Amino acid sequence: MIKIPYEEIISKIKEGSKISEAEISSKIKEKMDQLAGLISKEGAAYIVANELGVKMLDSFNREVKIKNIAEGMKSASVLGKVIEVYGVKVFSRKDGSTGKIGSFVIADETGKIRVVLWNEFAEKLDGITPGAVIRIKDAYVKENQAGNELHLNSRSEIEINPKGEGISAVFEKKNKRKKINELNDKDSDVELLGTIVQVFEPRFYEICPECGKRLKSKEEKLQCEQHGIVEPSFGYVINLMLDDGSSSIRSVFFRKQMENLLAMESAEIMKLHEAPSEFQHVKDNLLGKIIKIVGKVSRNEMFQRLEFIAQLVYPEPDPDDELKRLEKDAQVVE
Repeated sequence: MIKIPYEEIISKIKEGSKISEAEISSKIKEKMDQLAGLISKEGAAYIVANELGVKMLDSFNREVKIKNIAEGMKSASVLGKVIEVYGVKVFSRKDGSTGKIGSFVIADETGKIRVVLWNEFAEKLDGITPGAVIRIKDAYVKENQAGNELHLNSRSEIEINPKGEGISAVFEKKNKRKKINELNDKDSDVELLGTIVQVFEPRFYEICPECGKRLKSKEEKLQCEQHGIVEPSFGYVINLMLDDGSSSIRSVFFRKQMENLLAMESAEIMKLHEAPSEFQHVKDNLLGKIIKIVGKVSRNEMFQRLEFIAQLVYPEPDPDDELKRLEKDAQVVE
């Protein structure tokens, strides 16, 4: 199901129906009252849109700004500038064949998003460099721990530096620095600076080599809901306790951020899976290390505690930058 923010639904209804926002809100409230709490505000807005002849999915499948890309879109098109490029990885399938996956990040003035290329599309990474303008057509949207991603399939198109197109400015989000004791479960895009005081053993789990989703055991075999029985690849995650003097919080680093934290490639990390005793050396190097991370707060319902999901990792924060920041904060307090 496409999860389009309520504000965006209202905007599309206004655009397609030419009636005021107040009138739209009144119609939505009336619809919710009629259904006696059996429908969400977003659901009621969809019904109102339909009654007014506004086709929501059609409007969101045209070329959109990155901030309007929503989970569940099957045919999203967007124009953006490349700000990061990641290498191509080769994986093996159960039938002995191999596949490829690569990715890059694009941005426009409204946001940024990771673009994932599979198989023949991954080969296009050779021609993609930071600063290039990219037009993507008919991609589908998936959500992972770090947010939405654009995935290209057989009907998708990608155009590098389309003639006459440019991106003059790209989105630059300034992450808010917080103390750990100031965090709440609604925080996102928050920056923490702290010392690693405890490191837990990494966990490894089977994932589908095609889509990266966690595999489930069915009839004593590992299966992907989308690709069926596959030869599994492995995902991994590491947890640690970060302390900044105000408090401490359990921080979670999934695959890419674990690689950034440890400064290790995937193959090196998998050696830790094969020889767990080798992790002690890695652990010793992490303890006492000062790092900066950006991410979001999540509530662990099982243990009734807040946790921090890392989405960016700076394992070697610049001391000069941090000193300047402290001096600036001190001036504000004065």
